[in-house]
Amino acid sequence: MTGCTSSEGLEQQWGDGKGYISAEQLVTEFAPEDRDEPVEFDSELSDGTKIMAADYQGKVAVINFWYATCVPCRMEATDLQAVSEEVVDDATFLGVNVRDQPDTADAFTREFDVTYPTAIDVNTGSVQLAFAGKTAPNATPATFVLDPEGRVSARVLGPVDPSILRALVKTAAATPE
Repeated sequence: MTGCTSSEGLEQQWGDGKGYISAEQLVTEFAPEDRDEPVEFDSELSDGTKIMAADYQGKVAVINFWYATCVPCRMEATDLQAVSEEVVDDATFLGVNVRDQPDTADAFTREFDVTYPTAIDVNTGSVQLAFAGKTAPNATPATFVLDPEGRVSARVLGPVDPSILRALVKTAAATPE
């Protein structure tokens, strides 16, 4: 398992006092024929704008689950922003904050110059629940790449490597219709 944790169990066994368990990223890809139905959710962005999963269909979507005090989330923020700018013609990005209220999430995005929108999921968990099952976001950070139909093409648990994310976006974009 990779990700942030505030519980004492696993972090005490495997962590080093940083407040998170650090490990290599775990990448899972799904062939088009093995992908589940399109992900469905309703949520709100940090500015109160209502969104739906359907808003992110039509091209590749990258969904990143994070929160402000998660050290690996902070470490990957700049890389995610850079990739979002590089693949803007092929993919759209959505951050999903799982612990913070809008003011804290917005402070984080300003600090790291993140320009893609952030959904606030702490109160409802609706976006997290949309990924329940075999593609659950079992750690934070967790990054999902959805194909243009809105189906999970790949999941990365832990901080995502920019070159791997670029390749996952390319693979999802090449999904046959």
